[in-house]
Amino acid sequence: MKNLKGRTAIVTGGASGIGRACCVCLAREGVAVLVTDIDDAGSAETVAIIKKSGGKAISAHHDVTDETRWDEIMTLCESELGVPSVMVNNAGVAIGGAIMDFSLADWQKQMAINMDSVFLGTRAAMRAMKLKGGSIINLSSIAGLRGASGVSAYCASKGGVRLFSKAAAVECGQLGLPIRVNSVHPGIIDTPIWQKSIARMTETMSADQVAGLSGSSGGNSLNADVIAQAAPMGRPGRPEEVADLVVFLASDASSYISGQELVVDGAMTAR
Repeated sequence: MKNLKGRTAIVTGGASGIGRACCVCLAREGVAVLVTDIDDAGSAETVAIIKKSGGKAISAHHDVTDETRWDEIMTLCESELGVPSVMVNNAGVAIGGAIMDFSLADWQKQMAINMDSVFLGTRAAMRAMKLKGGSIINLSSIAGLRGASGVSAYCASKGGVRLFSKAAAVECGQLGLPIRVNSVHPGIIDTPIWQKSIARMTETMSADQVAGLSGSSGGNSLNADVIAQAAPMGRPGRPEEVADLVVFLASDASSYISGQELVVDGAMTAR
């Protein structure tokens, strides 16, 4: 039904969490997947999971901020799996901290990993897909839709992903390129990376900032259970619940959807 069999995808940050779920779910639909990450062991494990289920996948070490490496990744994909028709720019990092105490180095690192990589990945995918078409899916966040104290750089980077995706979609349409571009905005998703981000942010945020981010009332405790209470559904999401949307956007079932922001947050931003 999703019309994905025989296609090829590149998924950045595919070693764990949402990225791994995207790789596995795409492979289940018959997509050959290039799993990229700086975590080589994690990427290898993702490939093993896919192959165990009868899917096709390879992995590659990938610093998504390295412009030259992007050229190498595209060449590898085309030679080993075929021209990509699906690009999932998922790699990202969350660095917390109050604005007055935030270093320029951390700001630049946040932007490089979360924004520069999406530009580089989108540009590379557009060049590869310009003849036969495809779908570019950029992972943003609900933090790209609204502000939150203590994570200003993260919000800025994810907001940038949102608007860049819209601009890219309009540009593809006006140039007559058969390429769709959309952004996906997860809420609180239960992943190892999220838990690590929580720990980092807790170290740099005050109790009031924690309360503002989580929707709780006081207490310097930031964890998935606390934050999940801010969502009417009362639980964190599962990586597969984001991946299912990515599969839909990769497929012909979403053939007239482009330039949109799609939220997966258990109604967290609905109020």
